Amino acid sequence: MNDQSAQARWERHTQRPLLALAVAFAVAYAVPIVDNPASRPLTTVCTTTEWVVWAAFAVDYLIRLALTPRRREFVRTHWIDLCAVVLPLLQPLRLLRMVSTLLLVGRRARMASQIRLTTYVGGAVIGLLMFGSLAVLSVERDSPNGNIRTLGDAVWWSFTTMTTVGYGDHAPTTGLGRMIAVGLMLSGIALLGVVTANIAAWFIARFEMDDVEEQRQTEAIADLAEEVRLLRAEVARLVDERSEQRS
Repeated sequence: MNDQSAQARWERHTQRPLLALAVAFAVAYAVPIVDNPASRPLTTVCTTTEWVVWAAFAVDYLIRLALTPRRREFVRTHWIDLCAVVLPLLQPLRLLRMVSTLLLVGRRARMASQIRLTTYVGGAVIGLLMFGSLAVLSVERDSPNGNIRTLGDAVWWSFTTMTTVGYGDHAPTTGLGRMIAVGLMLSGIALLGVVTANIAAWFIARFEMDDVEEQRQTEAIADLAEEVRLLRAEVARLVDERSEQRS
């Protein structure tokens, strides 16, 4: 077995366990924010869980790096994974990638590219809404001038921000909260662009298929017309020969 096969086998066998760990990280990340103030034992458990999950992703990255024959290319194409390993604060980005796979449907199932892309976009939307809501709630809840005090307020704010509607009934007042808002707005615009492009690509593909089918039918009709013309010519020749024989 070559190194590439070993890497593929490792990724195939570890995707589901890593997805389960990602879900555990999401729970550990969310509980102390939702259950505020959380008890010290609960906070300790959640923090420990986050570090254990981070360590598991770090080990996974190092093993994949060791198994790949092109290490420089692997580092260049998996830079988000590297950031998640080097900077534990960026671990939610790794989780977003895990959630976006939706139980590996996008990577392992045989689907059309548009359906796979839609799956990724749907997972990204869920992940961004989740972490945007939790992140802004954690920084805005204790702000003296803040108006995002509950999880419901945070989720509503995330929806209006990602869709760039911005009703203004809830808005961040801290610098970090505004940075989160900028990230959500840019992400929402990017996802909307991806969805629009995906729909346009689907229509173009359908039109191209219709054009190909129409061209095929036109060629078939032309071939049939040519065969009819040749048949008529042959019939006319036979009639002329019979007429000559009678005469």
